[in-house]
Amino acid sequence: MKRILVAGVLLATAAATAFAQGVDHNAMDHAAMTQPSGLSQPGQSAFAAIQEVTERLAADPNTDWSTVNLDALREHLIDMDEVTLRARISAEPIAGGVRYIVTGDGRTREAIQRMVLGHASAMGEAEHWTMTAERSASGAIVTAMAKQTSDLPRIRALGLLGMMSEGAHHQPHHWMLATGNRPH
Repeated sequence: MKRILVAGVLLATAAATAFAQGVDHNAMDHAAMTQPSGLSQPGQSAFAAIQEVTERLAADPNTDWSTVNLDALREHLIDMDEVTLRARISAEPIAGGVRYIVTGDGRTREAIQRMVLGHASAMGEAEHWTMTAERSASGAIVTAMAKQTSDLPRIRALGLLGMMSEGAHHQPHHWMLATGNRPH
């Protein structure tokens, strides 16, 4: 099963690469794509996250496929992409912390309101700061307060996305989404 899955992933990766390069997918040598390439990265981080989850699910004989929801994981990964690459984030120094104004239009605004607000409530009490967030008409306003004066340079250096990325909490969150659980 794993070999079939890996072959399918290799085919999909090669097809996506060929499409991006303007190669005719029908003219590709699919048999050659089932051979190990020596490469380890699938070429796109959201695809890699889905691939990793899929491989883990396929390797577990106890996977309850009726609860798997890779579409939920995909939607979250899109939100992550929107916030990371398309949101406008401005930082305003305040006494003892930083206020972040996070804005965007359309899908980006919606992603901000899902991801940033959820993240602030789930991770609001961290080792070096407290974080609160409120919805705004164009996104969210996040306030990060240093627990100690010595933590303030760290907050300012990390910025909002750096603080959101601290710790390895995203992987368990992604697993919960993919396996049909509600992480929030």
